[in-house]
Amino acid sequence: MPDTPLTLGWEEWCALPALKLPALKVKVDTGARTSALHAFDIEPFGPEGAPMVRFAVHPIAARHDLVVRCTAPVHDRREVTSSNGETEYRYVILSDITIGPRTWPVELTLTDRGAMAYRMLLGRQALGGDTVVTPGVSFCQPALSYDVYPAARRHAAQPDRPLTLAILSREPNGYTPRRLADEAEQRGHTARVIDTARCYMAMNALAPEVHYDGAPLPRFDAVIPRIGKSYSVYGAALVRQFETIGIHCLNGSDAITSSRDPIHAHQLLSRYHIGMPATAFAASPKDTGNLIGLVGKAPLVLKLLDSAAGNGMVRADTRSAAASVITAFRGLRANFLVQDYLLEAAGRDIRCLVLGGKFIAALERKAPGNGDLPSTPHTQLAKATKRERETAQKAARALKLGLASVDLLRTPEGPKVLSLSATPGLSRFESATGRNIAALVLDLLETRLRPAPRRPRTAR
Repeated sequence: MPDTPLTLGWEEWCALPALKLPALKVKVDTGARTSALHAFDIEPFGPEGAPMVRFAVHPIAARHDLVVRCTAPVHDRREVTSSNGETEYRYVILSDITIGPRTWPVELTLTDRGAMAYRMLLGRQALGGDTVVTPGVSFCQPALSYDVYPAARRHAAQPDRPLTLAILSREPNGYTPRRLADEAEQRGHTARVIDTARCYMAMNALAPEVHYDGAPLPRFDAVIPRIGKSYSVYGAALVRQFETIGIHCLNGSDAITSSRDPIHAHQLLSRYHIGMPATAFAASPKDTGNLIGLVGKAPLVLKLLDSAAGNGMVRADTRSAAASVITAFRGLRANFLVQDYLLEAAGRDIRCLVLGGKFIAALERKAPGNGDLPSTPHTQLAKATKRERETAQKAARALKLGLASVDLLRTPEGPKVLSLSATPGLSRFESATGRNIAALVLDLLETRLRPAPRRPRTAR
């Protein structure tokens, strides 16, 4: 051990020579246990006995035009909880780090730190007993320079590259999967419609895979999930497997799961103070009276939640009718919720399409008779108010849905959310609006996967 301890400030310059990163600014954080390196396009490869991982790094914050490609053996895979409470399963590599006169090996977890000011975080696990950290001081060791990176690489824009996309669907010839695939191929991308039920997953510690028809699937840039209700559990697990591998999913597994669970969806809407009809849910048959009282007076709507017991909604015009329906549902051992029926909506609702947090269009649905529940298809274009647009956007964000349809009721108190879907069809929206919505989906994926280079700053 060296006689003189290495003194570090809360920020320092470092180098990772084995990864071809000669200059990085690192935040020294003794409050964090593990160390993390900014990485994207993370892709495992190689044999199971000696797995490798390749990834890309933006060594300079907000400079997306400078990319360094790295390769390293996989040392481990580990669940890491960040300071904001989010848990992520990360690849771990070993690499030598150089700070000032010292070089020593450290474990680095790979994660996307694109929104962070520092490309690397040095945790206390990487600090030896001969290291002294002075939190109130910066750059105790000699400075490095970003000039070591070639200027041409720093200022040249990355050429657009074709993307490889997977569209998960049980209906490969359905309108929406085919429109998305056709639009992708017209742009020079490779799109493959994959039957969700024919996929199977190989789970292990270092190299998880998704197999299809007896062979592992190739690495995709993005997955567009279109998971049917009958495959919600398996489909969400499959999407989670793609997320584990590090593939971008337009709708994540958590978003799909919460959108398919009406109770969870309503709890999220409540958490983010999003308007919805008064809703109640209970398990005990002794609570029937209280359940109805929590929602309000008749008429009420009772919705079945279990596909095994049937699908649909029942309107009860009186309290006694509602009690009878509840008794019948409990006899089927079916889960259901009770909602206030809003007479002010006059049997109409609107379905809003939200993509990447932006409102796209709305369609109106009308009940076939006076006071009935809406049941006819959404075919008529609706003009959504500003508040309706904002409510639809807020609801999609609450469930973390990249692509969603949001059903709203129009009431004097403002829009109220009925339900959300993670697999909206594009047919009626494209027919009613005359817009190429499949192209908007591809625009979003291209923006996320091929970010535009930052323009060089010019002196004023």
